[in-house]
Amino acid sequence: MTDDLSRWETRTSTTDDNGERLDKWLANWSELSRARIRDLVESGHVRADGNVVSKVTTKIRPDIEYAIQIPPPVDDTPQPENIPIDILFEDDHLIVLNKASGMTVHPAPGSRNATLVNALLYHCADTLSGIGGVMRPGIVHRLDKDTTGVMIAAKTDAAHRGLSKQFAKHSIDRVYTCLVRGAPKPRSGSVISRIARSPHDRKKQAVVRGTVNDIEASDVGRHAVTHYQFLKGFGRAQHASIGTPKVSQLDCRLETGRTHQIRVHLAHVGCPLLGDPLYGKQRAFVTSQHPAEELVRTAIADFKRQALHARHLGFIHPITKEEMGFDAPVPPDMQHLLNALSDLPVN
Repeated sequence: MTDDLSRWETRTSTTDDNGERLDKWLANWSELSRARIRDLVESGHVRADGNVVSKVTTKIRPDIEYAIQIPPPVDDTPQPENIPIDILFEDDHLIVLNKASGMTVHPAPGSRNATLVNALLYHCADTLSGIGGVMRPGIVHRLDKDTTGVMIAAKTDAAHRGLSKQFAKHSIDRVYTCLVRGAPKPRSGSVISRIARSPHDRKKQAVVRGTVNDIEASDVGRHAVTHYQFLKGFGRAQHASIGTPKVSQLDCRLETGRTHQIRVHLAHVGCPLLGDPLYGKQRAFVTSQHPAEELVRTAIADFKRQALHARHLGFIHPITKEEMGFDAPVPPDMQHLLNALSDLPVN
C-alpha cells in the first residue's frame, strides 16, 4: 500500500467545536465510522496542524486544521489459499470435512485470511455454491473457530438449497462431544429457551430471561433447543455427594443451531464447557494433591479452547436422496484431556 493512492480529508475547527472528542468530531463530517477512525488514529493517519494525533480521546481545539489520511480501499474478496483440509466425503454436489481447531469458517473483521472459505475456494476452484454470497460461498452452517468436527459445504446451488431446507426443518442430525464441569441435573434432558446477544457483553450470547421452557414468554432472540445425555463422570466434586463428578462427558444433540448455542445452554444449567473462554469460569481446576489430579490440572491448563467437538453429522443427500452419516474422531488435544481425566480417583 502506498501513500500515492491515499487521499486526505481536512477540516478546520471552530470555537463551536472546542472540547469535543476527536473521534466523534471527525465522524460527524468525514462519514467514517468511529471504529474506522480509531484504526486510522492508532496507525498514525490523523494529524492536527501537521502533527500526528495518537489518541481518539483528544479534545478538539479551535482554529486547528485536522486532517485524515484515508488509505485506498482493500479488496476483501476471499482468495483461494492452499490450506490442508481433512475431507471425509466429496462428490459433485457437496463436501463433508473434519474442521480443525483454530480455523474460522468464513472471513470476518480480524480474520480475513486462512479461513475455511479460503481453503474451499482453493480445493473446489469455481464449483462452490454462490448462494452464501461472496464472503460465504458454499457455507450452509458453521462451527465456532475453536470447535472441531464434522461440517458440510455445498458445491452447487441446488445442493445448498436442499441442505438449507433440512437445517430449517431441524432434520439434520448433529451430535457433539462435550466435556463440562460438574454434571447436569437431571442427567439427560433438554434445554429449551430463547437466545439473544447478551445485554452486558456484545461478544456473548445469553438465554433470554423468562424463556426457559417457555419460548412464548418473549419475542426477543431466537428459540433454541439442545438435547443432552450424560455419558461418563470423572472424579468427584469437592464436598459433593457420592456420584457427583468433577467433570462429565456429555453428548449434545442440536435441534436448532443458534450462535454459541451449546456453550450458552450448558453454562446456563451450571455445566460450562472446560476451557470455554467466554462462558466458562477460568479459575484453576480445584484438585487435591493426588498425582492423577495434578496431571488433570496441567492438562486442563494446557487445553486452550472449549472442549466441544462435532462428532456426528447425518443428513439426506439433497440430490441423490441417499441417507448419509459421518463421524469424526475426537481430536488429539481433546483425547489427551480425556486420558488425563480417566485417571482421576473416584472417592
